[in-house]
Amino acid sequence: MGIHLKSLLLNSMLNPITSNKKYLINYAIVWSIIIGAHFAVLHWYYNFSITISLTDSLLFNVFFAFLGISLWYLVRYNKASQNFIVLFASHVVASLLIIGMWLISGYLILKYAINDSYYLVFLDGSFPWRIVSGVFYYSLFILVYYVVVYYQDIQQKIKAEAYLKTLIKEVELNALKNQINPHFLFNSLNSVSSLTITSPEKAQEMIIKLSEYLRYSLSNEEQQITTLKTELENIKLYLEIEKIRFGERLNFQFNCDDAALKATIPAMILQPLFENAIKHGVYESVDTIEVVLDVELNQNTLQILLTNDFDPDAKQTKGEGIGLKNTKERLFLIYKANNLLRMHPSENKFTIDLTIPQNN
Repeated sequence: MGIHLKSLLLNSMLNPITSNKKYLINYAIVWSIIIGAHFAVLHWYYNFSITISLTDSLLFNVFFAFLGISLWYLVRYNKASQNFIVLFASHVVASLLIIGMWLISGYLILKYAINDSYYLVFLDGSFPWRIVSGVFYYSLFILVYYVVVYYQDIQQKIKAEAYLKTLIKEVELNALKNQINPHFLFNSLNSVSSLTITSPEKAQEMIIKLSEYLRYSLSNEEQQITTLKTELENIKLYLEIEKIRFGERLNFQFNCDDAALKATIPAMILQPLFENAIKHGVYESVDTIEVVLDVELNQNTLQILLTNDFDPDAKQTKGEGIGLKNTKERLFLIYKANNLLRMHPSENKFTIDLTIPQNN
């Protein structure tokens, strides 16, 4: 975050003219027009020679063009001052120094470079309008630069806010996702504890499967988006662990074609759905419960249906549970839609309808 914000600040310090090739070309074109107009007035109105007119025009205007570029850094330096009087005084002093240096330097160079009495008289008498033009140029540069600074500050704030929102979103997503593993881990460890007494072989098998699952989850925990194929590999590990615990009471089936396997999906988004199916199906039933996953890839969406049997006579736990709630929140944070997860209970079946938008 610090590096990103530092980069934004560094970019805002760059001169908008010299740091952008397009702006630099436009800047040169504008000054070429000014030089041409200056030359035309001296040559055709005051009847000076081409050499004198061109020398006068180039010297004064090219000199101020370079000074104008340097004024950017004066504006950036004075931006920190919130006192109007200090700011105004700073620009008054700076304008006197810059315009004075511009006029005196140009005057001395032309006075000794051009040996034409008529032009030298004109040069002495041209100070008033040159001062006016210098003040105009200085004021115009300062005004434009302050507009640029104001625009850059707004853009910098927008980018910084967008970056912070992205960080907050990632933190929220990770927090929601990381709530899943402890929940499942606690249940699995309780089962291992029971199996060590009733069936040590199954307890050993479950520990092996659990270590594989945790290794897989930890290696992919930084990912927010993965493929359906990767997600289903993770789910199969999870279901194999649960099947060790429940045996014949749990059967699962995946109906998914190869095209759908390449679709993208939020990482760890399916586990709380399967956990919900097992909790409200297998936990509360003595019969075999079928958990069926049907996946269909349409043009812009991945449609997922997860169906499980349940015993309608068994006591049902109230509420959606933290798993489904977190899943809804994650989907909203990622896709900015709150209707992607829907539940359809029937007499003895419970179906979760999940829609995953496909950006590509």
